[in-house]
Amino acid sequence: MLIAQVTDIHLGFEPDNPSEFNRKRLDQVLRQLSSMSPRPELLILSGDLVDRGDKASYGRLQNALSGCPFPIKAIPGNHDRRDHFMESFPDLPTADGFIQYESELESLRFLFLDTLEEGRHGGAYCETRAEWLKARLAEKPDQPTIIVMHHPPVQVGIDWMDAHDEEPWIARFAGAIAGATQIKAILCGHLHRPISVGWGGTIVSVCPSTAPQVALTFGDIDPEIPDGRPMIVADPPGFALHYWNGRDLVTHVDNADEHVLLARYDAKTQPLIRSLIAEPLSR
Repeated sequence: MLIAQVTDIHLGFEPDNPSEFNRKRLDQVLRQLSSMSPRPELLILSGDLVDRGDKASYGRLQNALSGCPFPIKAIPGNHDRRDHFMESFPDLPTADGFIQYESELESLRFLFLDTLEEGRHGGAYCETRAEWLKARLAEKPDQPTIIVMHHPPVQVGIDWMDAHDEEPWIARFAGAIAGATQIKAILCGHLHRPISVGWGGTIVSVCPSTAPQVALTFGDIDPEIPDGRPMIVADPPGFALHYWNGRDLVTHVDNADEHVLLARYDAKTQPLIRSLIAEPLSR
C-alpha cells in the first residue's frame, strides 16, 4: 500500500497572482502523483496548506485538489486558520474544537493531530488534545498506527526553525504516546526539508515541502547579527511516499522535477532483472 504525503504548500504567498509560483509547484507534484502506477491509495496534506489563512487561498487550494484521483486527509499547520480550514474541509471530523481525528486504511490506523496555536509559529498540544490521543491509542493497542502532525516534536539542528526539548507541548505529546508500541511512525511537515530521526520509540519522518525548501545550515543563529547564511532555496518541489508492507512503514522522498532517465526495463536490461529475481537467498 502506498500513501503520499504533501506538506507546506503555502498557497497564497503571492495573494494577487492566480498563477503563483507555489501553485505551479503544487500542480507539478499532483501531476506526478496522479500519473504514478500504482497510484497512492491516500494523499495526506500535513499542514501549512495556505500561507495567510484566507478563504480565497483555500478556494484556490480546493481547485488545485479537485482532480486528484485518490482520497485526501488533511491537518492544519501554523499558517492555517482553523475556521477557514474547517470550512474548506467540512467532511473532516473534529474533537473538542480541534481538527484531530482517526481514519483507517486496510490494516493501518491513522491518528491525525492538530498542533496549531493561532499566532504562534511553533507547535502546541494542550492537555485536552493529549487526553484525546491517549484515549485513541488505548482503544486499539495492537493495531499498527501512524500519527500525522504538522510540527515535529524534535530538534533537528536548524536553529531558526527548531523546536526545543524543554517545550511543554512536546512533553505533553511524549506523555500521551508513552508505551504505545503500535505506533509505526510519526509523519510531520513544517521544516521544509526531508528529515528522519528515531524518537520516543518510533520514527519521526519529516516530508519536504512543495513550496521552496529551507536551506540546510547548522549552528546557532543570533537574532541581533545577520550573518548572511542561506535560509530558503528554490530546490524542486518535494513529496514523500510511504510504503506499508504489512509490518513496517518505509518512507521514500522524491521531487517533482524532471528526472534524467539513464536506463529503463526493456529487452537490453531484461537479463539483469531475470538474474536479480532468480538469485537464491544467501546462506
